[in-house]
Amino acid sequence: MKEEPEKANHLFEKNKTYEFEIDSYGNNGEGIGHPDGYTLFVKHAMAGEMVRVKATKIKKNYGYARLEEVLESSPERVKPKCPIANKCGGCDLQHMSYKAQLAFKKSQVYDCLTRLGGVDKSIKLEMLGYDGTEGAWNYRNKAQFPVGFDRDGGIVSGFYVARTHDIIPCEECYIQHPDINSVVKKIMDIIRAEGDASLVYDEKKHTGWLRHIFLRRSETTGELLVCLVVTDRDKQKKTTEKITKELTEKYSDKIKGICLNINPDETNVILGEEFITLFGDTCIEDAVGDVRYDISLQSFYQVNPYMTKKLYDKAAEYAGLDGTQTVWDLYCGVGTIGLYMAGKASKIIGVESEPSAVIDAKNNAKKNGITNAEFICDSAENAASSLEKADVVVVDPPRKGCDERLIETIGNAHPDRIVYVSCDPATLSRDIKRLSEYGYELKKACVVDQFWQSRHVETVCLLSLADK
Repeated sequence: MKEEPEKANHLFEKNKTYEFEIDSYGNNGEGIGHPDGYTLFVKHAMAGEMVRVKATKIKKNYGYARLEEVLESSPERVKPKCPIANKCGGCDLQHMSYKAQLAFKKSQVYDCLTRLGGVDKSIKLEMLGYDGTEGAWNYRNKAQFPVGFDRDGGIVSGFYVARTHDIIPCEECYIQHPDINSVVKKIMDIIRAEGDASLVYDEKKHTGWLRHIFLRRSETTGELLVCLVVTDRDKQKKTTEKITKELTEKYSDKIKGICLNINPDETNVILGEEFITLFGDTCIEDAVGDVRYDISLQSFYQVNPYMTKKLYDKAAEYAGLDGTQTVWDLYCGVGTIGLYMAGKASKIIGVESEPSAVIDAKNNAKKNGITNAEFICDSAENAASSLEKADVVVVDPPRKGCDERLIETIGNAHPDRIVYVSCDPATLSRDIKRLSEYGYELKKACVVDQFWQSRHVETVCLLSLADK
């Protein structure tokens, strides 16, 4: 039988204005109010504020509204540093004081763990945040700037408006390192000076050449990798040579490598499969504590160098290694966590599906003289069933969490400890609930603010068997 479409709530209407108090937050940091018992989500509104809003979408049990005016402001509201903060899809918490940002993130993780993960409400969460004195800005060591056209046909780079592919021009991103901003501006100055619209990719027409500017930076050495994501390897050679020449001249002490990535497909995926080196090397070197790492463009690496050591220190603390344990490091990337723990383990077995990251991981072990670590190129769920028994399992999966087969394999392997590093509280909580079916329970959890000014958050959890 065909279901009837959901009817809008008869008490509220689209495009009408309403006034009410915001009493809580949604998972994305938006304010939530309940006028007459109805739920309205309001982006950029804060708990405790009286607001005037205009309804934009009304469904039967909930709706969305645009913030028109803050009638009574929260004491934790601040003026965003960035002029496009309310339009860009990146820094969605700039209107909150840093204290309020941390409180929101901690409550978000707590809510997911207890509501979705079935964790006892008595759980105490530790919180690690920025402890500097000048504000949590300019931290990101990785950037992906789309290149395209504004509504007037002007050539722009910047960031997508939330849930769209409309580019908001941005000459200076306040969470990117200034060196990254400077290089992007230089590239765009060259492109605009050429005066040729065919240099720029038009996503709607699937014409043009330059799609994205992709950069990585090392906090330890200051080195930069620059990648131009383009549709064709042979077009625009004159412009390619000009960009390479001017970048290497202006940033001679910083540019470690420049490359092209070829992506001719009609896709939202940023990188294609083919890389062509134009200058220098394909990796930069960075370090976490005493461990040095070579990082290529496509390999996973934490974006906030100031918080990464805190994150890995907490993971190592939870692992509780004394030199006798075998450790599985699953979704290991370039081997960062496993190699960081190798000095206190008997053996590290890293598993990663990205071939270039596995190559980096093996080279990183050699670079640091680490001989008790091996790395396997395979998916975690495929490899784990054939690995030698682990005493400790470390997982750092992508946002979608662990594959169900992997949860089953880990659960049946009965490691003493599971250290779960997650960038998504919801999938983390789902996986904790799955692991509870194998007798594991959450013993400790720490919220790590790895993504300043944004709603995203990293969490480190320790799980062990309930009777231990």
